[in-house]
Formats: sequence, C-alpha cells, structure tokens
Amino acid sequence: MAELTLAHEQRLLLRAQAHRLNPLVRLGAAGLSEAALQEIDRALRSHGLIKVRAAAAQRATRDALSRSMAERLGAARVQIIGNTVILFRPIPETVAPAPVGSGRYLRGGASAPRRSASRKASQR
Repeated sequence: MAELTLAHEQRLLLRAQAHRLNPLVRLGAAGLSEAALQEIDRALRSHGLIKVRAAAAQRATRDALSRSMAERLGAARVQIIGNTVILFRPIPETVAPAPVGSGRYLRGGASAPRRSASRKASQR
C-alpha cells in the first residue's frame, strides 16, 4: 500500500485532535514486528487516529520506522514528536447503519416504549 497524503488543513485538524490521545501501541527494541504491525492495524481500524511510541534511539531510525508503518498500513503520518508517531487512516464503513426507529426497540439507548400510569391502571 502507499502512504496517504493529507491536505495541510486536515493535518492541522488531526494534530489538534491527537493532542489529548495516549499512545495505544508501544514498540520495543525489536522494532516493527508482524505482531506489532497487526496491533497498529487493529487500532487504526477501530480508532482511525492513533499514537505509536517507538523506542528507537536515532532520529533516522524513527523516521524510517514511521515511513514503513505508514506505507505498509496505507496510513498517513500526521506528525512525529520525539519518539511518538501520530498515524491516521479513515475508518472503513463496512456495515450500513439501520434506519432510526426500525425494529422493536428505539435506537439511541432508549428501551421499549413505556406505558403511562393511567393506561396501566385502566388495563387492570
């Protein structure tokens, strides 16, 4: 896969959103293993915007590592700050949402429709 490219305005917006995030994946001395790559892929599928902390000592190593992650996962590197890489990939929409109010129960956390107290009393 190729690395995604972002417009400058979109990159600034994503940087602001990522400010409050904690790193979801931490890479150790082994670097970018297949297990770590799968975990980053899973995090991108569920969150879209993530931070990855890499333990590489040299800047060139961190840059190569972040470039490899972005290319192999089809993600965009939003920002690199020290040992932390911010990655973005749009979340795929695999399932179409059901129409609101369809089915037996209401959507949005509401339970089954409630009967009023006067209707309950009249049914007894």
